[in-house]
Formats: sequence, C-alpha cells, structure tokens
Amino acid sequence: MDPEAHILVVDDDSQVRQLIGHFLRENGYRVTGVRDGREMRSTLASADVDLIILDLMLPGTSGLDLCRELRASSSLPIIMLTAKGEDTDRIVGLEVGADDYLPKPFNPRELLARIRAVLRRAAAPQPESSTGRGHLITFAGWTLDPLRREVTSADGVVVDLSGGEYDVLIAFVEHPNRILSREQLLELARNRVPNPFDRSIDVQISRIRRKLEIGENSPPLIKTVRGAGYIFLPAVKRC
Repeated sequence: MDPEAHILVVDDDSQVRQLIGHFLRENGYRVTGVRDGREMRSTLASADVDLIILDLMLPGTSGLDLCRELRASSSLPIIMLTAKGEDTDRIVGLEVGADDYLPKPFNPRELLARIRAVLRRAAAPQPESSTGRGHLITFAGWTLDPLRREVTSADGVVVDLSGGEYDVLIAFVEHPNRILSREQLLELARNRVPNPFDRSIDVQISRIRRKLEIGENSPPLIKTVRGAGYIFLPAVKRC
C-alpha cells in the first residue's frame, strides 16, 4: 500500500472522474480530478503528484500529446486510459512514454492493482542482492544507478527513460546473456500476469534501442531471437 499517495485523474468525463476518485479514496489515496491539459498543468504546478491517470481522448490537447509533454521533462508515472482497448492506441501510448495502459470499460480493482504495481516499481530501490556489492551497474559504456533509477552515458548525460522502459532494462541487466521470452519480461518488468497477445514489451524494447543504441558505431544491446524472445548482449559489471 502507498499511504496518502496523490493520484491525478485527467478525464473530461465527470462520471469517470467521480467513480475513479471515490474508489481510490476508499482505498486510501488522495485524488484530484481535472478535465483537460490546462487544469492538469495547473495542478502539477501547485501540488505534488505521485501518479497520473490520463485519458487518451481529451478536449484541446490530446492525452497522447500531454503524455509526450510530460515525458519531455518528468518521469512521473502515467497510466493511460484508452477507449475500446484498440491495439493502436495502446501501442502509441507506450511509444510516447506511458508506464501502463487500461482499456475502457475497466474493472476498478484492476486499475487499483496497476496503480499499486506502477507506484511500487517507481518507489522501491533495487534489492542489495540484485545490485551486488555496490549501487552502480555498468554495461557498454552506460552506467545504471538503481537507487536513482537513472541511466547515464559515458559523457555524463542522463537518458530520459520512462518507468516502463527502465523496468524492462533492469530485467535485462539482471539476466544478461540469457534468452528471455516476452512473457518472462512482462512478468519481471511489469509485475503483471503474462498475456501472449500483449505486445507492450516489444514497444518498450524498441524505445530502449532508440535511446541507448545511438550512433553508427554503437554496439547492439538487445538481440531479437526469432521465436524465442530477446537477449541482452553486453557484459554487465557491478561496482
């Protein structure tokens, strides 16, 4: 449980805001509901928020554009609500940096479970056993700091990874040179029951590749093993 975590619900449907707000308050969360991007920005400027529930279809600036805007300057956890569970909506939502998605209509208990999982991943430091003797992990010129949840290049530039991307990367770093199926990665990185039709892991891996495999001479980090999954190629060192 995340006592008094503050959830910001961005949805132009007042009934949806009220239903989510009532259910989450019953489960110990503080909730603020807003109608659009303008009210979202105002709330974020005046209050500390721990997670945003962001509807895809909003008046004015769309949920996708707001997610993109947030990701440009923040790693604040985002769960997107998508109409009818369209694959395209879900994939694009993950592409622009959402940590999770939930199609409408949804069971409030599933929303609660996903909120708890995302907050748990965002807040919990890596266990000592998984980070070895120290806190830093290096691979292929990159440095990963599990306590800060940051990835830094050799020249000191911090790469902006979403929570979901970071969790997939951690799963790879903890299991280098080992083939991991999509189902294994989904379970390791997202704390969800594996679904053979869930392609979100592919999206996250594509984004990681674009952000970390930069330049013509950059070595490949993640290899696709046809019919089996993915393998993390670099040697991993802990210091």
